[in-house]
Amino acid sequence: MPKILVVDDERPIAEIIKYNLQKEGFEVQTAYDGEEAVKAVHQFKPELIILDIMLPKKSGFDVLKEIRMEYMMPVIMLTAKEEENDKVTGLELGADDYITKPFSNKELIARVKANLRRVQLSKVEEEMKAKIISVGNLTIDMNTYEVSRNGQIIDLTNREFDLLKYLFQNADRVFNREHLLKEVWGYEFGDLRTVDVTVRRLREKIETEDEKYIITKRGTGYYFKSK
Repeated sequence: MPKILVVDDERPIAEIIKYNLQKEGFEVQTAYDGEEAVKAVHQFKPELIILDIMLPKKSGFDVLKEIRMEYMMPVIMLTAKEEENDKVTGLELGADDYITKPFSNKELIARVKANLRRVQLSKVEEEMKAKIISVGNLTIDMNTYEVSRNGQIIDLTNREFDLLKYLFQNADRVFNREHLLKEVWGYEFGDLRTVDVTVRRLREKIETEDEKYIITKRGTGYYFKSK
């Protein structure tokens, strides 16, 4: 249940907004001046803020400047004015959206959902990007289980990919063959040469004379060199 902070010194408006958001399933808290708003941000930790510009003690612009030093949740600015300068100022200070009073409940709810959806999509995109890793000329895509070098797909077996993934995710740590057989193959016992053969095949596919990734530590085991 996303948390939303509504900041407006006109209490009836704040309470109407709160009521309508709660009907949509949001958890809502209200604040009625700029100082109270800043405190609420720190304590309530909202995922979105609906922020009026004209506030006592601190203006909405001052509140926005202060919270943007620490937080990046979406902020929808409210104003009774239709001045272009207010919109420009708000956006320059880091507002994500802008709505002019009077507005319909349907419009506000749509703006709230759109901004929350945008944040969620951004998080998913960041998570996806984090699963695509490049080392040297080698790229490992954890999403599609593909490995490429200089843009050319390298055909790996599932076991070869699993081994590469395990070594990469534990880069610079040396593992003996018994450990790799257990963690990658899931075997408590088995022919340790299976590990050696798979490492050799993997090296042939991903390495060149100038780029070596899987290093043998004599008498100990193997590791993925991160640098």
